[in-house]
Amino acid sequence: MDAGIQIDNLSKSYDDVHALKNINLDIKAGELFGIIGPDGAGKTTLFRLLATLLLPDSGKLRLCETDVVDQYKVIRNLLGYMPGKFSLYQDLSVIENLEFFARVFNTRIADNMDMIHDIWVQIEPFKDRLAGKLSGGMKQKLALCCALIHQPKVLLLDEPTTGVDAVSRNEFWQMLKGLKSKGITIVVATPYMDEANMCERVALIQEGEILQVNSPAEIVDQFGKDLYAIKSDDNYQSLLDLREFDHTESVFLFGQSLHYTDVRNDFLIDEIEDYLKNKGRLQLEIEKIKPGIEDCFMALSVKSDQHE
Repeated sequence: MDAGIQIDNLSKSYDDVHALKNINLDIKAGELFGIIGPDGAGKTTLFRLLATLLLPDSGKLRLCETDVVDQYKVIRNLLGYMPGKFSLYQDLSVIENLEFFARVFNTRIADNMDMIHDIWVQIEPFKDRLAGKLSGGMKQKLALCCALIHQPKVLLLDEPTTGVDAVSRNEFWQMLKGLKSKGITIVVATPYMDEANMCERVALIQEGEILQVNSPAEIVDQFGKDLYAIKSDDNYQSLLDLREFDHTESVFLFGQSLHYTDVRNDFLIDEIEDYLKNKGRLQLEIEKIKPGIEDCFMALSVKSDQHE
């Protein structure tokens, strides 16, 4: 059985809100795939449709060569789903939660230990602790164990690292790489652009539309413009000034600097520097930099808005 996912012309609306608009995706069996986008982009709606918790307005979804709508009972045995909000029983202990989910899928923990062993050894010392008393990172690991207890072919993880510390985030991605080696198809939704680099391929999504699907490296390679980081004594005012500059293509605030692209292919940095100095900006620093995934996402979002 091919453990891939095929999504064709998928749409879903809530009243007058178009959560997903003609989504097309082909996720390969055994792939670690990322759905990358901000809150409200449609990630959770897409996952709930794949998990048979919602019905689409139109379009087709197939998981493991099985129609998600027509054969939803079959799908639920093929799928492991970890929702964004911690949804285990907080008044049950760690081991009681795991035993409960094993019974739901008519299996036993011992029969599936090879799948969860590397994760279980980290939480076993806390097996008698109530789930509600665990740290964020430990809750995350327990939820992952429960999603894997029936040895699914496909694993859906909806924003699994939101709200956990940087160390736990890194540990979680290392666990996913270990799971991938077991042949599971893993799809992760995240608002963190830096996590795109942990995936083999990603789909960038905004306002229910797919902006681009490719490997993180290829998305960056297709940026197609020189990118400059600009710092001054007043970055916010520089942002407003550059928005009025005749040759600005895009300018966004990124941390302690602005990221700028120009509509012209060839121009002198001195021209931008002179323009900002004439606006009263001091202590200017301008340097050419390499784009990241977030730069690419912002550029694609601008193009998408212009096409509407």
